[in-house]
Parts: sequence; structure tokens; C-alpha cells
Amino acid sequence: MIFKPLLKLAANGLLLAGLLAGGQAGAVNLTVTHWADGMYGAPFAVAMEKGFFKDAGIDVTGFITSQGGGTTVRNAMASDIPYGEVALSAAIAAIKQGVKLTIVHGGVLSLADNVWVAMKDSPLSSIQDLKGKRLGYSSPKSVTDMVSTIALTNRGMLDSVERKTVGSLSSAYTALREGGVDVIYMTEPVLSREKDNIKIVFRSQDEIPHMTQTVGVVRSDYLKKNPKVIQSIIEGRRKGVEYLMKHPDEAGDILARQYKMDPKITKSAINDILSAKGTYWSTGKLDYEGMDGMLKGLVLVKAVEAGPFDWAAIVDESLLPADQRSKK
Repeated sequence: MIFKPLLKLAANGLLLAGLLAGGQAGAVNLTVTHWADGMYGAPFAVAMEKGFFKDAGIDVTGFITSQGGGTTVRNAMASDIPYGEVALSAAIAAIKQGVKLTIVHGGVLSLADNVWVAMKDSPLSSIQDLKGKRLGYSSPKSVTDMVSTIALTNRGMLDSVERKTVGSLSSAYTALREGGVDVIYMTEPVLSREKDNIKIVFRSQDEIPHMTQTVGVVRSDYLKKNPKVIQSIIEGRRKGVEYLMKHPDEAGDILARQYKMDPKITKSAINDILSAKGTYWSTGKLDYEGMDGMLKGLVLVKAVEAGPFDWAAIVDESLLPADQRSKK
């Protein structure tokens, strides 16, 4: 089972290093899904470089990453501080497998970075144009499977579009260029890098306005013993989001240094996201409507079994600032 290593770690307990007597953490690495190739890490990059984590009482010196999913959750659980900003879909799957995780803050609350593209000279220009065409998504039960399923179902087009698995974004792009599919998923910052070579056919956010992508999670036993450490992470990240929103160009430069990318690409990616409707980077607040949207989508593609899912049992908002807590 994919989450069996997580259960073993939780059962054995980890020896947590770098903790001071006052509950603050020394130099640590944090787990962030798709660090260096996705936009989820932007607030963390800003918070680290601007010293916001240190100001909050934790010395973050780097990040642990993966290509998402259960791997990111496992990385988080194996860290000195078993915290991570991970895909909500992976967190739900882990929780349903029995892993004792607690959701402590909102991460990315929309699909503003997720689009479906064709080659520049393609005649396709809208989701309605996909009838009889071939759409490439990453893998069965993935977020791209779920998003494309929901979008096409809502349009009454699911049976009229051939959907094909195309793997990672790089292999998907190869399939598009070679004519294996007509449309593929693409995310920032790759979208900004390739904007002269492709055209956007439709934006996921336009078809699914409310869907939470990531959340901050902590191993539940660690949270009970070390709330101040997690509160410091939440506070540093919040300041990172606020600074990014006020200084997008500087944030683009910071992200370029951390991701080792051309600043033009990172600045374009940030501005593209900020120009979209709604909230992308949460300062901590959870969007339960968006979380329900993700859960329903996972059930739709049979990534998780249908059944009751009590957010109150797995969410702890007590470490959030008062203005970021839900009124539910």
C-alpha cells in the first residue's frame, strides 16, 4: 500500500531534531509540494529570503520536495518537523488510509495556475471546441484526471472527448508537439516559459471556480507537543504571502533565485496568477467550499471511496490568527 511507510513512521515515532527547550525550531528544511517547479512554494521562498520565518521564531534554510501526491506526504512525515504544504488530494488519501494528520492552514485555494493548452497554430480556442478531439491528462485518479472529468462532465462533453494519459508535464508537452494529443494540461511557471509556443484553450478556474489545491498538514502527535513551532511556520508563510501580494516584482526576483529560473518567467507567472479572480495563495484561511470541491472530485474519479468526511475531526484552526479562522 502506498501509505504503509507513513503508518510505520507514525507508529514508531520520529526522533525530532533541532528543537529548543522553548519549543522553537533550529535550522530546518520544510516540505513543500512541487518546490522549484510549481507556484505553491512562492510564499515560502519570499518568507525565507526576507527573514519572515526567523522573525516568527524558526530558521528555515531550505525545502524538501517531490513531484507531489503521496511522496510529498511521506517526505513531510520523515522530516525533523513533520509538516508540509501538500496536495489536499494526497492529504485526504493519507487520512483515509489511517495516517494521523491534522490540517492547520489553507495553502493554494484555486486552480488559477492550471490551464489546458494547444500548439500556437491550433484552431482550438475554447472548451467547446474539444468535441472529437484528444485531451492529455497526467494519470488516472490524478488532479488533472479529476479536473478534466469535472469540466467536461459539466459541459456534457465527457463522452465526446478522447482522454489519454500522458504522464508528467514534460512528456505531455512532447505528446502535444508530436501530435499525439490535441490539448494538454499546463501549469505555471512552465506556462509563462512556453507562452510564445502555445495557446490557452481553457482555464480550469473558469470551469471549476472553487477547488483547494494545497493545505498545510502536520502529524497530529507532533502538533500536540509542539504547537509553537507550527505557529511560527504559519506566521512566516502568512507574511510571505502578504509581501508577495504587495511586491510581486521583487517576489518574482526572489522566486527566480530560489528556483534558478529566468526572472522574466517567474514575474510573468506571479502576475498571471494575481490577475486571476479570487484567492490563490491563502494567508492561512481555509476554504471549505473548495475543500469539498476537491473531495467530490476525488470521489468522482474513484481516487477515494465515497462516504462521510468530517472536516472538523481533522482540521485545527487554533494556530491561525483570529482573522484567518473560519466562522463555521
